[in-house]
This record gives sequence, structure tokens and C-alpha cells, in this order.
Amino acid sequence: MSFLPPHDGSELERFEHPLASRYASKAMVRLLSPLYRQRVWRRLWIALAEAEAELGLPVTAAQIAELRATQDDVDLEAIARHESALRHDVMAAIHAWGEQAPGARPILHLGATSCFVTDNGDLLIVQEALALLRRRLQDVIAALAAFAAQWQDQPTLGFTHFQPAQPTTVGKRATLWIQDLLLDLEDLDHLIRTTPVRGVKGTTGTQASFLELFGGDGAKVEALERRFCEKVGFPAIPVSGQTATRKLEDRIGQVLCGLAASAGKFASDLRLLQHLKEVEEPFESKQIGSSAMPYKRNPMRSERINSLARFVLGLMPSTYQTSANQWMERTLDDSAHRRLAISQGLLAVDAILVLFRNVASGLVVYPRMIEARLAQELPFMAAEVLLMEAVKRGGDRQDLHERFRGAALEAGRRIKAEGRPNELLKLLAEDPAWAMTELELAALLDARRFTGRAGEQVRTFLAGPVAAALAGHLPADEAAVRV
Repeated sequence: MSFLPPHDGSELERFEHPLASRYASKAMVRLLSPLYRQRVWRRLWIALAEAEAELGLPVTAAQIAELRATQDDVDLEAIARHESALRHDVMAAIHAWGEQAPGARPILHLGATSCFVTDNGDLLIVQEALALLRRRLQDVIAALAAFAAQWQDQPTLGFTHFQPAQPTTVGKRATLWIQDLLLDLEDLDHLIRTTPVRGVKGTTGTQASFLELFGGDGAKVEALERRFCEKVGFPAIPVSGQTATRKLEDRIGQVLCGLAASAGKFASDLRLLQHLKEVEEPFESKQIGSSAMPYKRNPMRSERINSLARFVLGLMPSTYQTSANQWMERTLDDSAHRRLAISQGLLAVDAILVLFRNVASGLVVYPRMIEARLAQELPFMAAEVLLMEAVKRGGDRQDLHERFRGAALEAGRRIKAEGRPNELLKLLAEDPAWAMTELELAALLDARRFTGRAGEQVRTFLAGPVAAALAGHLPADEAAVRV
């Protein structure tokens, strides 16, 4: 007898992709849905028919009107029935639309090849998806900028190698996260600005079919592509085979990986800070951290960001394998991979940025914990300040340096071996060579004198590069995933 339950054939047993059903926003899922893709295809076919009619091919206004009247009336079940028989997704879509618009059926897809709709359509959808990601990225930058401004002067212990280092400020640390995101925004803007469509290229990119339609008039073929591109709003890539070069997907993947890496760095930092009890991600009043340990307050949002980022970073490099293995004018071994890699990458990065904004907008800071940890380590880092003051009072700098070194080693031993607080100032005060009381030594340890220009750097950064990056920003729609 099997331990597993039986299959009952219910529709509820269908697989749902977690990226679509659990993580990504409704806005991104809609853009990548089969219905939206079919509607984009239909607009491409209409744009082609209009351009052909304008240049004198036998495409009538009535045929175009019929296409326009039915362009959004997509019957996915009919398309699926045709595809099961034809084994060709584009021809299935053409047959299904031809049944809805029989008058226009003779001129539908005139002169085109399948990649006319698949490549042009995918690139147009990607452009819209990238525009959504851009708004989400600006949302994150705005949230982190507000956080950095609030905590710009709050001293905190810096870490290198996750070992105590020279103090910085909470706000300055946040600018490091923002700086990465500004670089990602530059890359994203470049990608949006320079990504073309395939255009009107024919079966192997030579435009031979269109040249035949126009009776050998190459100028009209050029005019056809120009008019088509004006209608869709993007320029065409200068040359192609049957497909647009798959290196376009490499560039998309590179930017998605950059966004995932920046978010992953932020999430990892926050998990470390939450362990230190200095800064935490938001935690809802009824949220449960652990089914077994009710006191737990786990950084689950940050961990989810790291998990999704790891998925993207593992997924996208395979696009380079696709572009490297295209034969001549095209092979079809790219098709399934492109459907999986680009759509999943966009969905995952969308989910990451929604989560990132949620976390960045609700960060909880504990100044007393920050100050306590800083106070524990600051005496070690104040060596030069203490030495200079002792020299001013008549001490020998080289002798004092050696005495400080010995006292610091002893204080470190007591902390690690005996679990005692940092007694460095007490040990120095007990040494007559320093000629200062413990209170006098402690008075020299104002944390703000050790943070350099951190606060000023924050203010300059927010007023300059960050303000420029957020100019004209309108928040992305708030169709958020479950967070």
C-alpha cells in the first residue's frame, strides 16, 4: 500500500509555478502570461498589415478593421487545439485568429516568418517588463535613501572580514547598498535604451519574401520596416538571421543577475545585522518565526531574497550557452530554454525587488545595541587619539605605544578567555605613564570623532546621484507578492 495519496484527476492537481503563484507581482505575471503574449502578437500582425497597405500591397481597410475588432478576443483553448494538430505555435495562433476574422485570413502573416511575432513580441514584452523593474528599482532606492537620511549620523561599528573595524554610520552603510543599485539602474537604462526589435526581416533575415511582394523594389522593403518600427515604437536590429541574435538575451540576463547580486548583498548584510541585534527587517504582530521555538524572529524576507537571488544567478548564465550554440541563421534548440530562462528571470527579479522594497521600507534600528557594541570595541580603535593626548601631557610616544599594546592584549585576553567587559581604559588609567583617569580617557571616546566624513558623505550622495536617479520617479503599482 502506497503512503502517498491517490491521484483523482482533479484540475486542482495541476502544477502551479511558485514564481507566478507565490512570489512575483500580478503585474509581471500578466506581462508574461500566454494571453498577453497572444495579444502582443496580434498587434504585431496588425502593424505589419497596416504598413503593407500603406505601401500599396493588396491589404484592405476592411481586413485591417476586422483584425482590430478581434485583436483582444483571444481563444487560448482554440489555439491549443490547433497546436496539438499542427505542432506549431505560431501557425496555431494564425489559424485560430483566421477563424475569428475570416475576411482578413488571406493577408494575415503576409511575407513574415514565425520569428516575426515570436522575437518581436518577446522583445516588446521584455521592454515593458524592464520598465516595470526600473520603477521597482527606484522604489527600493527611494526607501533606502529615506533610511540613510534618517540614520546618517548614527555611529556604528564598521566591519571588515566581519571583524570590528573603524566606525562608520548606519546611514553611510546604507549608501553602500544604494551605490550598487545606482550602477544597476545605469545598466538597466542602457539595456532599455539600446534593445531593438527584430523588425521585418523574412525567413533567413534577407527580406527576400518582402522583396518579392514589392516586385523587387528594395526601397519599399526598407520603408516597410521603417514604418513597422514607427508603429511599435522601437528601432529594428540592423541585421539578423531568421532570429534576432540571442546575445540580446545575454544582455538581459546580465542585468537581471546584477540586480539579483545587489539584492543578495543587502539581504546577507541585513541577516548579519539582525544576528547582532542592531538592525532588523520588519516583523508582523502575528508573524510566527518558528513552529518549534516561539521566541524566534527569523529574517525570513531577507532569506527569501537570498534564495531568489541564488536562483537568478544560477539560471541566467545558461543564456550564453544558447547564444554560443546557435547554428548559422538559426536552430530551434533555443526555444524551450528562452521560454524558461527569460520569463523566470524576470519573475524572480520582480519578486526580489518587491521584497527588497518591503524590507527597506520597514527596517528597525536599535541604537542602544549599536552604541553598546561600539563602546565595547572603541577603546581599541582610539589608540592614536589616546596616544596624542598622552604625549600632549608629557609622555613619550614610543613608550606609550608599547604600553598601549600590552594593555590591549591583556584586555582582549580577558574579554575572550574570561568573558569580561572591555577593561582597556581601566588598565591604561592604572598605568602612571598615561597620567589620566579612566573618566578622562573615556571622555576622549566620542564615537562621532571616529566616523570621519560619513555623515557628510551621506548628505552629498543623497542630494546628488540619488536625487538624480529618482528624478521624475513614479512608484510601481503595489500589486505585491505575499511577503
